[in-house]
Amino acid sequence: MKKLNERYAEIVRARFEENVKSGNAAVEFMRNSTAIYRGEPVACLYLPKIFSRDAYEFLREAARQICEILDKVIARYLHDSNYRALFPFSRELEELILSEAGYSRLLPIARLDIFFNEDDFSFQFCEFNADGASAMNEDREINNAIRVSDAFHEMCKEYDLQSFEFFDSWVREFAEIFSEYNAKKFPCETNAPRAENSDCSALSSESHANENCDAKKFPRVAIVDFMENATPNEFLQFQKAFEKAGFEAVIAEIRDLKFSNGELQTPDGKKIDAVYRRAVTCDIMRNKADIQPFLQAARENAACIIGHFRTQIIHNKSVFKILRAPETFEFLTRNEQEFLLRHIPETFSLTREIISQKNILKNKNEWIIKPEDLYGSRGVFAGVDHDDDAWEKAVNDCADSNYLLQKFCTPYKTENLDFNGSARPNFIFYNNITGLFVYNGKFSGIYSRAGLTGTISTYKRGLTLASMLGVPSTSATRNQK
Repeated sequence: MKKLNERYAEIVRARFEENVKSGNAAVEFMRNSTAIYRGEPVACLYLPKIFSRDAYEFLREAARQICEILDKVIARYLHDSNYRALFPFSRELEELILSEAGYSRLLPIARLDIFFNEDDFSFQFCEFNADGASAMNEDREINNAIRVSDAFHEMCKEYDLQSFEFFDSWVREFAEIFSEYNAKKFPCETNAPRAENSDCSALSSESHANENCDAKKFPRVAIVDFMENATPNEFLQFQKAFEKAGFEAVIAEIRDLKFSNGELQTPDGKKIDAVYRRAVTCDIMRNKADIQPFLQAARENAACIIGHFRTQIIHNKSVFKILRAPETFEFLTRNEQEFLLRHIPETFSLTREIISQKNILKNKNEWIIKPEDLYGSRGVFAGVDHDDDAWEKAVNDCADSNYLLQKFCTPYKTENLDFNGSARPNFIFYNNITGLFVYNGKFSGIYSRAGLTGTISTYKRGLTLASMLGVPSTSATRNQK
């Protein structure tokens, strides 16, 4: 992997004038693209992150292992009231988590963020993003921008560079989960929602492929969120993918949904068969008074909600503390325990006692503090980013108030070029973070971001990199022989 990325940088340096033009063209492409976050174009770096086949397989196995563990944690929460007591959830949220989902997949979608050392393949998990996992569209757009660059064309003379596809692949897995839900709720009833097309592309359930099941309509899926927090252009890409697969798809403000006659409905009164929930749980609970129709539908299992509230069990950052707890190790294998000890950083509740016990005011660079349930790196403070006074203030302000203290993992650094701030930038080193997308238990691709601070996110001037799989091209291998 290191060889691949160093070779790409070597090409850029050797053909720097050509790549200055390409770099500025890529920035212009992104400014006019659909990769928009909170009204601003997503800032990207010029050099992509290229993953070798062995790195890709290693990360796929890492994703498989942690997902198996997270599934066990969710299952134990659902069936063990004593284990539930470890989590900081209100009674109302607990009831939503324990409500019927109608399908067996415990974690339908996730982006697992890690600090990945590209030299020795060691890594530490940073966070687990569930239903609100995003950034698929910005990866798609930066790949489009980079594909016309000078360096990309030169690199393709030696390697096949393949981007990851995040839209159609998610819809396929969504349809599989929906099929299970449908088969349970409508066991071969003639009015069961399903696709009208002959190959049943939107539903794969054998019961609904039965000729005796009369297809009445396309199933309607609603992509829902609080639109002030949404990534609407990304939703449009998913809408297109759903429609291509045989769904009727709508994008809906979650506050405007209706509940009537036992049905969850769109704002204009049409029945919703399935929900792709992008509204994160912390936003839902803060705005619960405004979304009672949606919550009623969830309680009554009136629509297939993907993902269900049980994903909050691992989305809340307190799970990092619980993953290393004795109560969790009790139901894990020895290999799973060792995996967590290697890859889950030490995590504690940020209490006055822990502040004193760990002496974190004197060792600020070893620690990071995070809120249990916010996103986009809001409220996150890495000791390396602050002087002593600012760190002490942050620690004291956050103590005993639903914050976590976590061992800081020094990110892996790589060189790159940022054409957003300069038409002719110099190579500088950036901290890297890697996201692993998992759809319906299947590894689906990689997302890359970098930044100059200890906290790497769009909210804190993080920059996206195009993620690619690189393998020696057949023509290059033939020419070498």
